[in-house]
Amino acid sequence: MRTLGLSACFLVLFGCGGTPSPPPETAHSSVPRTAIPAQPPDHRPVIVAFGDSLTAGFGADPGKSYPDFLQQELDRRGLRYHVVNAGISGETTTDALARLDSVIALHPAVVILEFGGNDGLRGLPISTTRTNLEQLITALRQSGTEVLLAGMTLPPNYGPEYIGAFQRIYIELAAQYKVALMPFLLEGVAGTNRMQRDGLHATADGNRIVAATVMRYLRPLLRK
Repeated sequence: MRTLGLSACFLVLFGCGGTPSPPPETAHSSVPRTAIPAQPPDHRPVIVAFGDSLTAGFGADPGKSYPDFLQQELDRRGLRYHVVNAGISGETTTDALARLDSVIALHPAVVILEFGGNDGLRGLPISTTRTNLEQLITALRQSGTEVLLAGMTLPPNYGPEYIGAFQRIYIELAAQYKVALMPFLLEGVAGTNRMQRDGLHATADGNRIVAATVMRYLRPLLRK
């Protein structure tokens, strides 16, 4: 489910009347204008959280996604990295491939790759999910980016055979391409009251725990 953008309304007021315009010398205010200071460029290495609604923070208040909490944790530890939240709700691994170039263009030091959940929920072929994830990992590695692969699982009603095959995708690809694997993104959160009512997305509290889990696996990939 994709989030909706907010639209803005602008009201323009037109004044009517017979008051003459001020003479030219009084048309401009004598109060000096203060220029808005330019924001200094951020030269910190980039960590891209690349994923679907679990990364985007679907259902949580703004500023309460796991990448937001991850940035706070990095800052607390004095690790000078800038986290970019590149999560879009509802995306599949096929959607991820379509915008991969925009992620690579950020020249990230690390990409936290979190995709596949929507593939599984839609019952897409395991082979499709695996092939797409493989292409994502390969392209990111070739660009010089470290990859932290976030493993996923599915609700029990999908059956043990499909769930087992789905989970093995992450284990096998991590081993084959020698990338860091976080076995389950929602470790310690799934099945608890830190999940939203849909049972699929973490609450703000849950996202804080997810960020701590991510940090454990991310830390070895970071420069001191």
